[in-house]
Amino acid sequence: MTVWDRPEPPTRPVPLDRERIVAAAIVLADEGGLDAVSLRKVAARLNAGPMRLYGYISTKQELFDLMVDEVQAEILPEERPDDWREALCTLAHRTRQAALRHEWLADLLGGRPALGPNGLAVTEAALATLYGLADIDTVMRAVETVSAYFTGAIRREIASLRAERATGLSKLDRQRASGPHVTRMLATGRFPALAKAVYDGTDVDAEASFATGLDWVLDAVAAKLPRPPV
Repeated sequence: MTVWDRPEPPTRPVPLDRERIVAAAIVLADEGGLDAVSLRKVAARLNAGPMRLYGYISTKQELFDLMVDEVQAEILPEERPDDWREALCTLAHRTRQAALRHEWLADLLGGRPALGPNGLAVTEAALATLYGLADIDTVMRAVETVSAYFTGAIRREIASLRAERATGLSKLDRQRASGPHVTRMLATGRFPALAKAVYDGTDVDAEASFATGLDWVLDAVAAKLPRPPV
């Protein structure tokens, strides 16, 4: 029985329900990451005894599942675009925006099947973008490929943001600090392609990089779809 199937116990003496518990856990995670979330800390935030929470949630992993499902409601657009490419692009960008609001989401994306109502709705929305345009196996592989791209890109971006906070150094500061070492290594001539990238490549921000990579992945998906009759 999943946490969504299990009925909730009575609310007395302190009014409790899963919605309140999950909301409190999300606030803790937004403030301090997943390490800041425990049933004890959530209970303290709700002025309830820790054992009360076990009537609603059996494990911390269940709590994480509920938190992810709650945030996935932010990913669903109010209206789905008719064009499959625009629809998948919208889901990818909305997932990135949700992760930037809730950085801990990057640690849980793709880790477990999304079985909650919002998670299932996001999966349905992704599959529906291509449904009927190709056989179901092609549709599934296409959605998996797009998801793998934006999950990896989001995790890399969040890791960079965390590194900035941990070190107090911006991306430019880190580049300047490592500049002498990188310059010496490139001067050996052992890394010609990397040298070309460092000296001649265009530096773009995270959003532009995300959008470009997503476009390329969607181009690859388009190439695998059956051609419409002429």
